[in-house]
Amino acid sequence: MRKTLLIVLCFFFPFLAVLIAEGPSIRVLWAFLLQLLGHIPGVIYGIYRIVQD
Repeated sequence: MRKTLLIVLCFFFPFLAVLIAEGPSIRVLWAFLLQLLGHIPGVIYGIYRIVQD
């Protein structure tokens, strides 16, 4: 249930979803930078980081 909610959040705020899933790390910065480059790359990276376990 938690992963499902994080994936839904990822469509709107990928960096926030990664932050909740992994805590403060360099991966949150990557998600933020990818979202700045374009929303779709940020969403893809966020979903990748959340699903990968």
